[in-house]
Amino acid sequence: MANDAVAGSSLRVVAPAQPGTSDDPVRGVLAAFTNDLVNGVDETLAAFLASEVDSLAEIDAAMGGFAATARDCVLAGGKRVRPTFAYWGWRGLTGGDAPLASVLPALAALELLHTFALVHDDVMDASDTRRGRPTAHRAAAAGHRAAGHTGDPERYGEAVAVLIGDLCLVWADRLMAHATVPPARMLDVRRCYDQMRVETVAGQFLDVLGEHDAAHWSVDRALRVARYKTAGYTVQRPLLFGAALAGAEADTPLIAAYTRYGLAVGEAFQLRDDLLGVYGDPATTGKPAGDDLRTGKPTVLLTLARQLADPGQRRALERAGTVTEAREVARLADVVRETGAVARVERMIADRVTEAQAALDTAPIDGTARTALTGLATAATTRRA
Repeated sequence: MANDAVAGSSLRVVAPAQPGTSDDPVRGVLAAFTNDLVNGVDETLAAFLASEVDSLAEIDAAMGGFAATARDCVLAGGKRVRPTFAYWGWRGLTGGDAPLASVLPALAALELLHTFALVHDDVMDASDTRRGRPTAHRAAAAGHRAAGHTGDPERYGEAVAVLIGDLCLVWADRLMAHATVPPARMLDVRRCYDQMRVETVAGQFLDVLGEHDAAHWSVDRALRVARYKTAGYTVQRPLLFGAALAGAEADTPLIAAYTRYGLAVGEAFQLRDDLLGVYGDPATTGKPAGDDLRTGKPTVLLTLARQLADPGQRRALERAGTVTEAREVARLADVVRETGAVARVERMIADRVTEAQAALDTAPIDGTARTALTGLATAATTRRA
């Protein structure tokens, strides 16, 4: 049933805007392709997950509810950034004529991997909201209380969220198996995918460690966290994953260009996240502003602020990780800005976008993919959510 559901997914791909037909040809290309890609990914996920939820409901009625919660975490919105970069990595080699249906399940599987990482990350960060809704562990804890169950609701919620993440990781493997790619090529795809997962875990561990060892953290180490926790599995590895789906050979100019572009855009993506985590509008980001200051997470932004601060500012910044009141958090955010750290991070983002665009200039890829990736480098790093 799952195979039939995935096979029924459709994606309408239309011609890109041509130069001269729009004031912003990059925007025209992105509107022509990316919106339809997101719809195709969502349709694939919905069809696959409907079958999976039905199957688990047969085990026990409670399992049906649990599986439906996991499904809702996957389908609760999101920008589908990872499938998008994977698509353009694939499209850069194949051009516009290759049948997308053969690889669409593999692209959609990246969103299941992403949900696994988000749900576990929210537990580790003790986050209350995600995309404007209660996080999985908070929702499960609330359900525990409403049902009058015995035991600690918070502990129960965390256990349920861990299992939701685990299930999404298994679902990602299962959905990827629906891609119709030659077996030898799929081995290369799996190697890229496995490396992506290992690097994500490495980055997540360093992120957790940083919160408990902030005194020994540096900008270089904060960037290392960004490189492995975000850059690798958000941009660089999805691009290389898409290239592997297209049959790209290792150690080629195209792979070198994707690697360079992906690292630059991925780091810039995380640097923008650092800024949004302090200064973003909760109505847009779906998360409270200032969470990184409340926890004292040694992001590049906060680490730079500590380096640039004068003695008075440094004393104020020592309170990061201990403040809870919104007014105190807002004052800390002002101090961070006053050190010049925000302006420095903005320059770092701009430098990385320039580096990414330079990587594409001579890359031997499809012209439409080059235009789209150029636009995505800017869109992914100037976003407000």
